[in-house]
Amino acid sequence: MIRFEGVSFRYQGSDNGIFDIDLTVTAGECLVLCGTSGCGKTTVTRMVSALIPSFYHGKKEGRVLVRGSDVEGLRSWEVGSLVGSVFQDPKSQFFSAELTGEVAFACENRGMDRMEIRRRTDGALAMMGLEALRSRAVDTLSSGEQQRVAIASVYALTPTVLVLDEPTANMDATGMAQLQQTVLELKRRGLTLLVAEHRIAWLDGIADRYLYLRAGRICRQFLPSEMRVLPDVERRRMGLRSAIPVPLPHLPAPHGARLAIQCRGLACRRGKTQVWCGLDLSFFTHRVTAIMGPNGVGKTTLGLVLSGLLQQREGEVIVSGRRLRPARRRRELWFCANNTGAQFFTNSVSDELLMSMRGRSEKGIGRARDILRRMGLYQYRDAHPACLSGGQRQRLAIACALLSDRNILVLDEPTSGLDAANMRIIATELKTAAAGGRCVLVITHDTELVAECCDSAVSLG
Repeated sequence: MIRFEGVSFRYQGSDNGIFDIDLTVTAGECLVLCGTSGCGKTTVTRMVSALIPSFYHGKKEGRVLVRGSDVEGLRSWEVGSLVGSVFQDPKSQFFSAELTGEVAFACENRGMDRMEIRRRTDGALAMMGLEALRSRAVDTLSSGEQQRVAIASVYALTPTVLVLDEPTANMDATGMAQLQQTVLELKRRGLTLLVAEHRIAWLDGIADRYLYLRAGRICRQFLPSEMRVLPDVERRRMGLRSAIPVPLPHLPAPHGARLAIQCRGLACRRGKTQVWCGLDLSFFTHRVTAIMGPNGVGKTTLGLVLSGLLQQREGEVIVSGRRLRPARRRRELWFCANNTGAQFFTNSVSDELLMSMRGRSEKGIGRARDILRRMGLYQYRDAHPACLSGGQRQRLAIACALLSDRNILVLDEPTSGLDAANMRIIATELKTAAAGGRCVLVITHDTELVAECCDSAVSLG
């Protein structure tokens, strides 16, 4: 079904890529790509969907075949008939403002008749459990719900191959369980599945093989029985997350904490949807606080309101004892969005960090150099942010927040798509920031991160 024949690819202006890949995925098989951030997982998925080299440019060697056809020689609609791709950031592949229209869009683009479009759209919405949300605007959905919409939209075209890049990065436990059942059903229906993941526990019973990549090369293959008995030390070295759920910590508040930000009677709507009403919360300095809850409950909306990026309908936000309007809050808080690619404005990693500090002093340059080393990004200091992997961009966005002069940081899913080692690096940085007197708010489903660095947790919903 999928065959890589001597495939190598190096991105233009970068040393990143994949090298000497020979691989066969049989029809109906589920192959899981795993490894540390930046190892080449996403590059492999882009090769299968022909985004390389048509969209991502660089030097390519070898051939990628799907059902015997070289994907590079196919037209885009032909590739779409064979391969359905769901990216880590689902918003990057949306074309419609409304959920049902998004799921129907590809079928409409193919010129199907009205009844066939409706049949396929209804079937895809039912498959992903989205019927109750069908009239919603996609920008009012949570990131986990958006991921399900993206899967539904490609499923409606009935491809023979489904490619999923970090599909659970922004999902809560319920969403992961739903995805597990959906992917299992897709496999039963004969689809060939290629999944790039760090969180592999949900794939037990679905995966047929695990392919471990390191520095762009295939290093090792595992059968499911071998992966289940992999020692924790080896699992962490490979960048894989815990095989079992991690319980939330119950820790006392750190000594010296004081009130940093408080909301009273907050109410907010996204479009026509009431997100929450009468919300009262307090957050403290010297503390990393997790904001948790199921997908769609309004965690990101809360972060946007606190940061002044979204206007509340009712209530007030008090920062350091002062009632502040949204425009002023934007100058007091730093919001690090889950969609990190939309936050970069310069042509190099180093310049991005320096811009967050509003200056090029010798001290600032030294701080930027130090955090790049701690984050494992120093070798990419002159690279364009767009050339980084998803996990590398995530770490860069967090580094910018940490180097800013803001004392209150709001981070939305900061470990989305990060492997275990880089998750622990982020946890250490957040603990250090809180120890220095900052108030750090982390919107997350990642219980491993919470166990590593959070002092308390607030649950919405």
